[in-house]
Amino acid sequence: MLTLIHAPQSRSSRIIWLLEELGAEYEVRYVSIRRRDGSGGPDDNNPHPHKQVPALLHNGALVTESTAVVQYLTELYPKSELARPPGHPERGAYLSWLAYYAGVIEPSGSAFLSGVAAGHPPLLKIYEDMCLHVVETLTKQPFLLGKKVSAVDLLLVSALTWMRKLLPDSSVVDQYVQSMTARPALARARAVDSKPDGFHD
Repeated sequence: MLTLIHAPQSRSSRIIWLLEELGAEYEVRYVSIRRRDGSGGPDDNNPHPHKQVPALLHNGALVTESTAVVQYLTELYPKSELARPPGHPERGAYLSWLAYYAGVIEPSGSAFLSGVAAGHPPLLKIYEDMCLHVVETLTKQPFLLGKKVSAVDLLLVSALTWMRKLLPDSSVVDQYVQSMTARPALARARAVDSKPDGFHD
């Protein structure tokens, strides 16, 4: 059984979306987390070392960090359209984009949105280069890896639905977000997100 440690309307919401896309049977353990507005707090029922989300439990293994959870789950379901298993011609691009999301897109985007990058030219350049890379990629093809959606698209779009200003105004980006958010699995995930009703299959 897969157990997702989840706080409603948080980074773990994207993992519910992924689980729904994969058709997985899973359980949600709802926990509280410390929110940016000062509300909430650490939950003793959360096995994450920093009491954050997402965290995933599977056969005694604990997996944390969104990109690690994404890779773990897509490897459990290698036949899913969202996966790029070993030997797949897009495997290298898939792993590269996963690392790029965690190491470049989120950090530089957060620095830009918080205003930190404005006073730090090298950091601002990293953010601008990231935006150019993502927009140019989506101008050439419908998804980050090419013609078929992957779990990396889910990661990026989940961030864009919270913070559209993560990337500059662009009809290409808007169309990309619309195509992803129209997926039926997202509607199912949103229903589960804040509804503590146990098992899902």
